[in-house]
Amino acid sequence: MDLMESGSRGWWRPSPGSVYPMLQRLSEEGLVKRRELDGRYEITPQGREEAEWPSRMGQGGPKSVEGVIGELSSYISFLEDLAQSKNSSISQNTREISELGRRLTKLGDNA
Repeated sequence: MDLMESGSRGWWRPSPGSVYPMLQRLSEEGLVKRRELDGRYEITPQGREEAEWPSRMGQGGPKSVEGVIGELSSYISFLEDLAQSKNSSISQNTREISELGRRLTKLGDNA
């Protein structure tokens, strides 16, 4: 979490409530594994391949509705953490966020 905060130059610090569930999910998907020696997580070869997908747009990414929902959940966790930071830009985007929420709700209601 410290590395993420310093990497964003203090703009974002993830909370344990978003990091650890994400690590658990990535572990279950075989994208990371926890090292026995020190308990730290490391990316697996499959995880490296998945991490490269944005640079290969159209060749990878989520392959199922569950995969898309997982990504949406990660983005929402990011925005929730960002909203709690001192440098949040969430308030400048509330209209767009509300519209996305409305669209997702409509999808859920029509399912």
